[in-house]
Amino acid sequence: MATENSVERTSNEKSGIVNLDWYRSLSGRSMHAFWASSLGWALDAFDYLVFSFTLTAIAISFHLSAGQSGLISTVTLLVSAIGGVLAGTLADRIGRVRTLILTVTVYAVFTFLSGLAPNYLWLLIFRSIQGLGFGGEWAAGAILVAEIANPVQRGRVLGMVQSSWAVGWGVALIAYTIVFSFFPPEIGWRILFCLGILPALLVLYIRRKVREPEIFIETRRATREGSSSLIQIFRPDLIRTTILASLLAFGAQGGYYAIFTWLPTFLKSVRHLTVLNSVPYIAVVIIGSFAGYVCSGYINDWLGRKITFGLYAVCSAILIAAYALLPAEANSLWLLLVLGAPLGFFASGIFSGFGSYLAEIYPNRARGAGQGFTYNFGRAGGAVFPSIIGFLSATIGLAGAVGFGALAYALCIVALFFLPETKGQPLES
Repeated sequence: MATENSVERTSNEKSGIVNLDWYRSLSGRSMHAFWASSLGWALDAFDYLVFSFTLTAIAISFHLSAGQSGLISTVTLLVSAIGGVLAGTLADRIGRVRTLILTVTVYAVFTFLSGLAPNYLWLLIFRSIQGLGFGGEWAAGAILVAEIANPVQRGRVLGMVQSSWAVGWGVALIAYTIVFSFFPPEIGWRILFCLGILPALLVLYIRRKVREPEIFIETRRATREGSSSLIQIFRPDLIRTTILASLLAFGAQGGYYAIFTWLPTFLKSVRHLTVLNSVPYIAVVIIGSFAGYVCSGYINDWLGRKITFGLYAVCSAILIAAYALLPAEANSLWLLLVLGAPLGFFASGIFSGFGSYLAEIYPNRARGAGQGFTYNFGRAGGAVFPSIIGFLSATIGLAGAVGFGALAYALCIVALFFLPETKGQPLES
């Protein structure tokens, strides 16, 4: 049996017209799953990105070096990789919905506690545990939506879910601007973290409205006595897929975290912009990111997964290098503003393909573990980049160190040479 909505095909799908039929094709149950995953991802983004906005204030409060600041981000991402693997495996065992509830609760509670941290060590601990939920939410939510989406429209449905990250990023920017306009930095960063408890309200909606996909229920019955899904992704029939998909995720996330973890600090220390003056530059990146997420979903369904990944990877590498290495002169600020939109478009938009592609290259019995492990292995690998950049900045400057992150996308190109194309592939039970 195909996924819940794969039986129905609209006339516009057949003609290939780009429109909003992907949303109208979702049934009542599917629509609740879509919104739960989208809101979870947006709130996940808010909870994570308030850290990048407050990084300078935290460093001043606790007297941190650039390396120590980068270490918080790196540890959070490393632990989030563990959280993603655990969540993917749990999603195969206890269900997508229960796992989504658990992960949202964890990242909300520990973001709040981060705002109460009395010192650097406790902040590092709270952010680390927050990473468990942060990493796990995507794994559970992406699988849930992939299994309820029409195969012909899966790319654009997952692209819209992924675009919620830009929404959460924008909300974080607005909250940051407001809070830091009225409170001193040493208090402002704590207020922003404490606001991170709000996503816990989403749990109430998920519990009431969201149900497990039929394809998961059927597969669970058939494989109840089977071995762990995490073990299965390392068996001979799947290990090649696991290695290559992990490499693809490593390259995309390494480049992304290289630029966006340090973007507010880059604008402040290299471009000498104040908090308020840097807002337009970050806002342009966020708008470009939203457009990139949405367009990438459609392009994935139009051109295919591999071509889209390759296009976004090459353009991301070029734009990160150009953005970071522009001469630090006042008359180049306008060009920095112009480059922000395409930078966000490509460096963020590349992630819209992961939800659908990883679901398609793994069989049902190991989909949660496969998706959770590979995406979050990439996150673990990408997690080293913020620290590397922090330490490199001491010798070659922050701009040069951020530009170094563009090299990560070469890993994406290597992986794509060996991975299969899965455009329009149904998820059979």
